[in-house]
Amino acid sequence: MKRSTYRKTALLALLLAGSANAADLTYGEHGMALFGGKDGLYASHLPMFHAPHDYQVILQVHVADPATDAALRQRLDGKTVLWTIAPEKFELSRLAPQAPAPLKHFKADLVSGHFEQGGKTQYAAATIVIDQVLMFRKLSPETRVSGTATYMQIGGGKQRYLVKRIDSRPDYDHILSYSATPRASAESITLIKQGLREPTPAEIATALHIRRDAIKGTIYYYTDDLK
Repeated sequence: MKRSTYRKTALLALLLAGSANAADLTYGEHGMALFGGKDGLYASHLPMFHAPHDYQVILQVHVADPATDAALRQRLDGKTVLWTIAPEKFELSRLAPQAPAPLKHFKADLVSGHFEQGGKTQYAAATIVIDQVLMFRKLSPETRVSGTATYMQIGGGKQRYLVKRIDSRPDYDHILSYSATPRASAESITLIKQGLREPTPAEIATALHIRRDAIKGTIYYYTDDLK
């Protein structure tokens, strides 16, 4: 192939790729909260009520590099300290069930703290492998009120996490850590919602039918992006 023809072909490929990205309204930089430990790593997309971020998505993941994966799990392991993922741009729609070209992995900086609020990158350009999509829900932009808050349980052992289902506008994004009792149910829990107030550990413990001191605390709680 002549060099001029090759350049034209390469340019056309880039233009087509750009057009494809532009046509998919979910294309963007999808920041995520990162939590977990030795039994599993999880990423929760930080949602908004407008494109390209109007989806609630929860992933089970691992880091491709074994040494980084092990170090990260040890540093996180059930703690309530916030870590976030600042990934390369991709189409969030590729995480949907039955997506024609499902996303298998992506590059991202792993950040201690919030990547947009002074967080510090600890592992740059890590390859994040997607093991399982645990939740994929499109959010409605309509104003609505729910009198209850439903939390999905993440993890099946002693160390577990709760992630609130976004079902109102305005609403709040909430992830917390707790210690489960042996043979504890892995079903979702529901509690009375008090506006945008963060539920107390006692309220969460009552819904789970466990002791108050089993609630380790909140990993992430945010309302500004869900107004």
